Amino acid sequence: MDAGRSEFVPLVDLREVDETQVAVVGGKAAHLGGLSRIDGIRVPAGFCVTTAAFRRVMAEAPSVDERLDQLSRLDPDDREEIRTLSAEIRHSIEETAIPGELTAAITRALARFGDEAAYAVRSSATAEDTPTASFAGQQDTYLNVVGPEAILRHVSRCWASLFTERAVVYRLRNGIDHRTVHMAVVVQQMVFPDAAGILFTADPVTGNRKVSTVDASFGLGEALVSGLVNPDVFRVRDGEVVTRAVAAKHRAVAALPGGGTREVAIDPQRQEQPALTEAQVVRLVRLGRRIEAHFGRPQDIEWCLVDDDFLIVQSRPITTLFPVPPTSDQENHVYLSVGHQQMMTDAMRPLGLSMWQLTAIAPMLAAGGRLFVDATRLLASPASRAGFLKMAGRDDPLMRDALETILDRDFVPTLPDDGGPGRPTTGGASTPIATDPAIVTELIERSETSVAALRRDIATVTGTALFDFLLEAFQEHKRVLAEPLNMQAIMAGMEATWWLNDRLHEWLGEKNAADTLTLSAPGNITSEMGLALLDVADQIRPHPEVVAFLQSVEDDGFLDELPKFAGGTEARDAIEAYLDRYGMRCVGEIDITRPRWSERPSTLVPVILDNVRLFEPGAARRRFEQGDQQAHQKAQEVLTRLRALPDGEQKADETERMIDRVRTFIGYREYPKYDIVCRYFVYKQALLDEAERLVRAGVLTEREDVFYLTFQEFHEVVRSHRVDDELIRQRREAFRSHQALTPPRVLTSDGEVVRGAYRRDDVPAGALVGVPVSAGTVEGRARVILDMAQADLEAGDILVTAHTDPSWTPLFVGIAGLVTEVGGLMTHGAVIAREYGLPAVVSVLDATRLIRDGQRIRVHGSDGYVEILP
Repeated sequence: MDAGRSEFVPLVDLREVDETQVAVVGGKAAHLGGLSRIDGIRVPAGFCVTTAAFRRVMAEAPSVDERLDQLSRLDPDDREEIRTLSAEIRHSIEETAIPGELTAAITRALARFGDEAAYAVRSSATAEDTPTASFAGQQDTYLNVVGPEAILRHVSRCWASLFTERAVVYRLRNGIDHRTVHMAVVVQQMVFPDAAGILFTADPVTGNRKVSTVDASFGLGEALVSGLVNPDVFRVRDGEVVTRAVAAKHRAVAALPGGGTREVAIDPQRQEQPALTEAQVVRLVRLGRRIEAHFGRPQDIEWCLVDDDFLIVQSRPITTLFPVPPTSDQENHVYLSVGHQQMMTDAMRPLGLSMWQLTAIAPMLAAGGRLFVDATRLLASPASRAGFLKMAGRDDPLMRDALETILDRDFVPTLPDDGGPGRPTTGGASTPIATDPAIVTELIERSETSVAALRRDIATVTGTALFDFLLEAFQEHKRVLAEPLNMQAIMAGMEATWWLNDRLHEWLGEKNAADTLTLSAPGNITSEMGLALLDVADQIRPHPEVVAFLQSVEDDGFLDELPKFAGGTEARDAIEAYLDRYGMRCVGEIDITRPRWSERPSTLVPVILDNVRLFEPGAARRRFEQGDQQAHQKAQEVLTRLRALPDGEQKADETERMIDRVRTFIGYREYPKYDIVCRYFVYKQALLDEAERLVRAGVLTEREDVFYLTFQEFHEVVRSHRVDDELIRQRREAFRSHQALTPPRVLTSDGEVVRGAYRRDDVPAGALVGVPVSAGTVEGRARVILDMAQADLEAGDILVTAHTDPSWTPLFVGIAGLVTEVGGLMTHGAVIAREYGLPAVVSVLDATRLIRDGQRIRVHGSDGYVEILP
């Protein structure tokens, strides 16, 4: 590491530090300095050994550079190699002599408080306690250190703790370069408290920003942090303790007179006494709110109580809280996740978020790299509430249960229903349309004509004119989606599905009969996409050289290489024809910044090779014909059984009309998404061309920088030819932190994540409950796959994953069943599972964590649960 050529400043007093000096004193010291400037907040006095001192020692430590190079190349799961290398680096740092200039400076600073005074020596890394990354427990803290020699030794240990195994793995997983993180060390006067603990200014479990949680125990806080004792826990809201749980505290950590700490037994008469009075708890929370206001976000605060006075020894952001969507008022709001409906809950980049907001029919709010809709008015209006809850319950019972929990609390006030034009709609029953396949044909032709006009007209537009053009194109985009006939066709298929399931269960005891009745329904663009890749495999299978070449493909230039092999031209033509039709798709396709198959065709190669290996020629046609035959047979069976019932002829006639209706319209359910993604690829190509021009002009470093700008900001960069590089850096860092967050289905404006529950008692003990979306029962090997490109499937495997948008469809042709953590009856994965006849259960909480890859499981697609088999 570069020792630097600027003036060497080894120490700085904590009172001279603020949050702007993280590069000099690290995150912890910067926060302590900021705390010391807040009126009414007491912080133990001390000083900070700066990062300049650390860099000088690192420059003199032998072999560190070489080991850092090796460390940066390791996989975060290679724990053995990480353990070895990090131990070698720590040893090298601890054995490096502290420069005499630094030793003298530390000794002088200690003399102010007395050489034999006790101190806390604490690590303070530059990547620590930032708004996007809290390194709690990553580096070392030493308490009750006495004497200059001991303090110098512990300063070296703090430097070395930057390379603990845990800290190294954390940086590797979060994409933080080891060389960019430096270590400062805080040396503070030791505090000997009566009680100590942690204050969270927001509830760390629910996320509620209006509830503070206080953990408290006797003696030093180390007893609590290390897990030696169970703390007293107080929850405070609006200045009152709303819950308290006083624990039996048998032991504490106390300071030794000569330095160091030890465990001590607590007097039995005190063990079940609270460590704080309720008045002290409320006073502490008021201090916490002051600290939170200073730093501008919820805080995780370490505190000590000495003679009925609170001292603050640390404050860091709570980085695990999901951000709350912004609002312009102080009213209560309820937000619903868009990603859970779109089967894509991954974080999105700013350009992707803003593009979806600009092209969506409903207003959407961004938070934590995800999009939300505000459902408050739908819930507040008696006219819309029941229909909205019914829709939510059909598609996502967990969401409905969470919403009912919120309504039971009176969190959402009931609004008078004036019946006026501003009344929110439920998205429920639509005006009926005729059961006419020509309607679907007309809608598809309209879409194709509109997209073709977009491609033609955008080709010659550049610069700021492109953004004006796109804003107009977004209006056409929304017009096509919101067209009444389009919405009627979508709802016709969904309503016919619900009608068939409800009536046939009532009349015949059939569960989810529509699952079989919709097999191989015509016109489903997404299921056709999966079958079309089987046809591509048919073109490749007869050519062994092509197959062998594809098995070695590592980059996206392979299409140009294919004609060198026997049969390669035919293989290339087949793949390119597939990409012409479907190449605008990709995993997470609602985010325009995600690489499309046409941009990264190698993504499809593993799936093509699986199809070559697992299927015989003509599999696509046979599979479609088999599904069509099963649907026809099921229809005849159902109609025959109905005619044997009282009023059977009438019931059979109604059912036959509904079967005809569902098969006419249910395939179209997937087409509007295809229209959106086609348009998105056109938009993306034009925007990337513009970004490339900015790179050539020296405005941008790389064209993907624009992914970290909103559409409006991108427009301004094109206009001004100026870009804020620091903003892009911050956005990249924020995106990395958003990737680590789990988005909630339902979130309130208080920040509370409200989790629904399945309230069922009709499933076997230990079974994982979900939503039944495709009938049948299947047993097989679970393949837990989070990245489609890493799929390695065998016949009979059951796919277990977080979510499946349409781009996962090519995998569906080779599996026996499906389990996902996200989804509902009418989401894309469910629709395609029914098309292909795959037993499927979706919305299974934590499925990818609870089911291990390779385990045998049984999927009950009709009853909505999954058994993990011995």
